[in-house]
Formats: sequence, C-alpha cells, structure tokens
Amino acid sequence: MSDRRLYIAFAVLLLSAQAHADDRAREPEGYRTENYRAPVPATLAGARVLSTEEAEAIWRAKSGAFVDVLPRPPKPKSLPAGTVWRDQPRRDIPGSIWLPDTGYGILAAATEDYLKRGLERMSGGDRGRFLVFYCLADCWMSWNAAKRALSYGYTNVAWYPEGTDGWAAADLPLADVQPEPRPEE
Repeated sequence: MSDRRLYIAFAVLLLSAQAHADDRAREPEGYRTENYRAPVPATLAGARVLSTEEAEAIWRAKSGAFVDVLPRPPKPKSLPAGTVWRDQPRRDIPGSIWLPDTGYGILAAATEDYLKRGLERMSGGDRGRFLVFYCLADCWMSWNAAKRALSYGYTNVAWYPEGTDGWAAADLPLADVQPEPRPEE
C-alpha cells in the first residue's frame, strides 16, 4: 500500500473513531431524569466501569455483589376484580439482587429508602463492599443508581453499562429472578 493510501486509511479510521466517541453521552453533573434508554457515557466519576469480560470475572470470583435496577411494570390499578396479572419474568445475572425502579433520576422517599435498605442488605453494612450496578445496554438507570450509591458513601462501586444485554450476547448464564420485596408488598 502506498504511503498516501496508508495515510488516507489512517485518517478515515481516526475520524471514524472520533465520530463514535462523539456518539457517547457526556457525564452529567446530576442524575439523568429523562430518556433513560439512550447512549450512556463511557465514565462515571468515582466508579469503575466494567466490560462484560470484567463483570464475568468478578461474578465467577464472587468478589462483588450485583445489583439490577431495571424497572418493573406495575400491576394496573384499573384491572377488574378477579383479573389474573402475571409479572413479566426478569432474566438476570445469577446471584443478583433486583431492586426495580431505583434507577430513576428522581426517587420518591419510599423508593430511595427501598434502595438504601437493599444496598445495606447486599453489603452487609460494609460501605467498602464491592457493588456492581447494571440493567440493560444504553440504560441510564444503572448509571443513576451507581452514582446514587456513591452519594450514600459506598466507596467500591462499579457500573456495568452493557447489563443483561451484554451478558446474554456473551452467552453467559441468566436466571429468573423476582424483585426484592418492598415493605408494602
């Protein structure tokens, strides 16, 4: 290949990489409060960002507690009496705790308390316990929840942005889970 062609190929590769980097969202100062299924940033200040390979290694070594924050569709209040309601099953990274609805940018006091109690249980009260937050790929909810855990004083926080989408794509095991019960349930 000539030097000119090599230079052009390199320039195209560089521009392509820059364009892809520009597709990534910038890390906001606060929590994301809308459009939760959108490109996420590559970083989370104060937390470690994990690839699927890193998340798998942590899972296999049982060196971290995995926390799923994917929302759970609520049972419609307008259902006629006697109507059978079946929760949509959730396939999760085995051994995870599912704390649905805790990744929104703004949490009701009861939901925030539910998150705090769930993290307390998962960490055994140890703010240094390694916690791995996830939901789906391009989902801001796990980013928000990991950021929130940092604000609660947890010091060993990781964010797995590919979530169960990346896990399944790597052909890693998934298990049916039920959410951690809330006090009102």
